[in-house]
Amino acid sequence: MNDHIHSGDSGDEHGELGDAEYSEFMELAAHEGFDPEEIEGAIDEAGHGPLPVLAVVGRPNVGKSTLVNRIIGRREAVVQDKPGVTRDRVTYEAEWAGRRFKVVDTGGWEQDVLGLDASVAAQAEFAIETADAVVFVVDSTVGATDTDEAVVKLLRRAGKPVVLCANKVDGQSGEADATALWSLGLGEPHPVSSLHGRGTGDMLDAVLEALPEAPKQTFGTTVGGPRRIALIGRPNVGKSSLLNKVAGEERVVVNEIAGTTRDPVDELIELGGKVWKFVDTAGIRRRVHLQEGADYYASLRTAAAVEKAEVAVVLIDTSESISVQDQRIITMAVDAGRALVVAFNKWDTLDEERRYYLEREIETELAQIAWAPRVNVSARTGRHMERLVPAIETAIQGWETRVPTGRLNAFLGELVAGHPHPIRGGKQPRILFGTQAGTRPPRFVLFASGFIEAGYRRFVERRLREEFGFDGTPIHISVRVREKRGRKK
Repeated sequence: MNDHIHSGDSGDEHGELGDAEYSEFMELAAHEGFDPEEIEGAIDEAGHGPLPVLAVVGRPNVGKSTLVNRIIGRREAVVQDKPGVTRDRVTYEAEWAGRRFKVVDTGGWEQDVLGLDASVAAQAEFAIETADAVVFVVDSTVGATDTDEAVVKLLRRAGKPVVLCANKVDGQSGEADATALWSLGLGEPHPVSSLHGRGTGDMLDAVLEALPEAPKQTFGTTVGGPRRIALIGRPNVGKSSLLNKVAGEERVVVNEIAGTTRDPVDELIELGGKVWKFVDTAGIRRRVHLQEGADYYASLRTAAAVEKAEVAVVLIDTSESISVQDQRIITMAVDAGRALVVAFNKWDTLDEERRYYLEREIETELAQIAWAPRVNVSARTGRHMERLVPAIETAIQGWETRVPTGRLNAFLGELVAGHPHPIRGGKQPRILFGTQAGTRPPRFVLFASGFIEAGYRRFVERRLREEFGFDGTPIHISVRVREKRGRKK
């Protein structure tokens, strides 16, 4: 009955416009004074599938964050002395030679968080886990240390493609130091100075060879079986008991091998007559002596699970107030562009007063995801677990919905006529037309005559949801402004 969730509703083109639709759209664009190349660029940019992930790993102080800044081309991965427990962001988008990918920066957080060796191992574990390819940074002035050798073992075991970066090579004399790193057995060391940018281009060329292409959005269904669900939430919110409850009451295939560096255990669980793959967010063992690093470490694990999933089910403990950490975890899932379901745990234990205040909290603290399906569950008793399935299916359906361009433009025309953008500085910018460039999550590109304010963009998003559904999915809207051209007056 639910086959339509995979493809039917979303149109087979899935982010590729049909030929007739496309030529009609380009005609409209030319009529409004847009350059065809500009239009194609905008659609292409918005329409890519999930980007391949590159992880940058290595011991402390080998220059990982500096290298990440180099790769992403801006000073975003803050280089700082204190371990980056307070840094929320671990993933950045980058582009090289026209190809886009994500970079996971594992630098900046390991110095004092754990014993050095444990931290480097944990960091490499996480990185290898999420990545399609790895850049392993070694300080060529120091040479390969025991810790480096330990990381090499992890990399070998994981079997992911590795690009070896011999950092801090500032001139000819350093080249010899770099050559010595052939001994690590990871192939050619790429001599780089991340501080001065020397050699990073050649290294990035090697990275592109190692990374898979970003999938073009032509898929109508997911390759490879059951839909992937990440159960996320702050520590001790009841994720494990929820998973155990689900697994215990239904038939479940568990593949359990001991050892910390293996991939986390994904559980195939039957719920509501369908098999789902629950991506285990507790995949990397919590180490006991994680003091202030614990939250950061938890967020790394969550990021890893979210990257691998299609749907994030965020578990919230209703017996406590909704916390900043809850919101941060939700933001992580939304930023990653995953379908979203919010499960409120321990709902059955609440008294009237707490329930009243909780509803107010949800209205104020979770207003930004009012579109996500809500389910009240009890991990302890297993109550209402069956409600998870329709919520997940609704979210996937919204996530894969595609609006035909003709219908979208009819909607935009009415919207702009009924609610024009406020006048700013004597001008009134207008949304001229738009198209949906991709799904999973839905991505729209709107073309406008002038700058469209954030408030108006939110209004457009709200109306898109009212008109077309999109329950349980974030929506990305990018706006391209028509450039002033002298000859088109």
